[in-house]
Amino acid sequence: MSISIAIVEDEKNYNNALKKVIDYQNDMKVVAQFFDGKDALQNLSDFSPDVVMMDIQLQDMLGIEIIEKLKKDMSETHFIMCTSFEDDEKIFHSLKAGATGYLIKGESMDKILASIRDVYNGGAPMSFSIARRVLQHFERKLPEIKGFDELTQREKEILELLSQGLLYKEIADQKFITLDTVKKHVGNIYRKLQVNNKVEAINKFNHFKN
Repeated sequence: MSISIAIVEDEKNYNNALKKVIDYQNDMKVVAQFFDGKDALQNLSDFSPDVVMMDIQLQDMLGIEIIEKLKKDMSETHFIMCTSFEDDEKIFHSLKAGATGYLIKGESMDKILASIRDVYNGGAPMSFSIARRVLQHFERKLPEIKGFDELTQREKEILELLSQGLLYKEIADQKFITLDTVKKHVGNIYRKLQVNNKVEAINKFNHFKN
């Protein structure tokens, strides 16, 4: 079963280049291309892609706004920001909106393809410079722990495995449950901890343990 991908990118040449490379892979296929935010906002949810490659600074709106408006109805879709912007505000606004990955334009196509596979399997891919900024931010600002006591024992076990870097499929195999069950548990973890993605959930968990 191939990974379905939508590309939201107003730079036409880059959009088409991504599509060409992605469609060349045996395990993934581009199901939709959007060249402006309005079109993506109106039609993206109709395709229900597994992964969306989302540009932040579109000509008519911010990609972050699109995620904020669609994430609730596209809870199974993973959004990877692919952008030339590295400032802290856009990084954390993206993560808060529900983005799962953040790549800087200029990354190799191999890195982009690996990130698509990674996020599909439960990872949170980021360019090295972005990951470093995220860690520095959390070192400066410890989040308030909310909802941890509400987690069931199984949810705590899954969160522990997530913090160890295991992917959804690896957790499913270790706990002898289905991939869909893992995803449902993760959704409940996010809701109870009042977070939008794995990075925030693991950060809260680690600070709770410490």
